[in-house]
Amino acid sequence: MRRIRYLDIADELRSRVRNAAPGSLLPSESELSAEFSASRVTIRRALELVRDDGLIAARQGLGWFVSTEPVRQSLERLGTIESQLETSGKDAVRQVLEFTFESPPPHVKQILGASKVLRVKRINLADGEPFAVVTVWCPASIGQKLSMDDVERTPFYELLDVELRGATQTIGADSADAALAELLAVPVGAPLLKCQRVTTDLAGKPVLVSEHYFPAHRTEFVVELPHDEPSITPAGLRLVE
Repeated sequence: MRRIRYLDIADELRSRVRNAAPGSLLPSESELSAEFSASRVTIRRALELVRDDGLIAARQGLGWFVSTEPVRQSLERLGTIESQLETSGKDAVRQVLEFTFESPPPHVKQILGASKVLRVKRINLADGEPFAVVTVWCPASIGQKLSMDDVERTPFYELLDVELRGATQTIGADSADAALAELLAVPVGAPLLKCQRVTTDLAGKPVLVSEHYFPAHRTEFVVELPHDEPSITPAGLRLVE
């Protein structure tokens, strides 16, 4: 008997994704339609069959991707991305893209109160796949003894000759522009999690500002909430314009 077309396509897609990296993106439905000379309806049916096997998933603005267990990052303590990735059994690698002393952008200058800063931009990989794009600023007076090799090998927290009190982290939603999309291997406009972290010394003075961009389908932030008076409002919620 003649085999139904979408079943053959589903079999081929299963073979591909079983050998693909977790979290990696599949071609778009239109690209698959052209490749297999099949209608979008046929391609969608094949993809749904593979999804039913638990091999792939889809997200609005991102498309279809190989199913992966999201990397969970705890917000209970001040720590690095690398340490949390290693705790979860993943191979963590950082690659420094830019290392420069410069005048800070206005929002960083307002926080750090410095007219000159060290700016370091890097990409973090988890098991060889792009996981985060991070930019860190610190006052030039603190970062002047650091080198590009230093910040590629060792977390900032371990390099600074400053005792740290803690940090405030703000998490919001964003979408990938062309530069971030290329670095994170996602489509332009794909959903991202954007985190800004301000780290302070023992006196409460900000010494680091960092901005982190994560592919939304690969990341979960986890926090344990202490018991408080009953409320229907999530703790830490605030309105933004």
